[in-house]
Amino acid sequence: MKVFFAVLLGIVIGALVVWFYQGDQNKSRPEKFGDQIKESTQSARDAIASQWNKLNTEDITNELARTGRVIREKAHAAGQAIADATADARITAAIKAKLAADSGLASFSISVNTTDGTVTLAGSVATAEHIAKAISIAEEVDGVTKVISTLQIKAD
Repeated sequence: MKVFFAVLLGIVIGALVVWFYQGDQNKSRPEKFGDQIKESTQSARDAIASQWNKLNTEDITNELARTGRVIREKAHAAGQAIADATADARITAAIKAKLAADSGLASFSISVNTTDGTVTLAGSVATAEHIAKAISIAEEVDGVTKVISTLQIKAD
């Protein structure tokens, strides 16, 4: 199982390296990053599916002898966890890139955290309009289900 996860990690790292050196010139950096995450997630799912389909009678016999049952949920759960983590990372990266590209918000320190599609914005800005703009930017990103803002108006 350790070898499987090492191979899986190698696939993800390799895909990120390929993406870094062979990016599509017509897409923005966040779009390229999002595409690469999708490709890496698909590669991970394919690797897990291929391991899932490699069940043989010897493996089943050995596992039955050791534990008295056969369980194959671990690979599926790991694949789902990887997919969820990469989706959250893509959302966070896309929001950060859009905040940095916005001239009105780029100078402020806004942290972005994403968990299961729920985005939390924290930090300080100069006006309530900046808070509204940051929330609006976060809501526009695909995959965002909820935005929570703890942004504060910084007194000058």
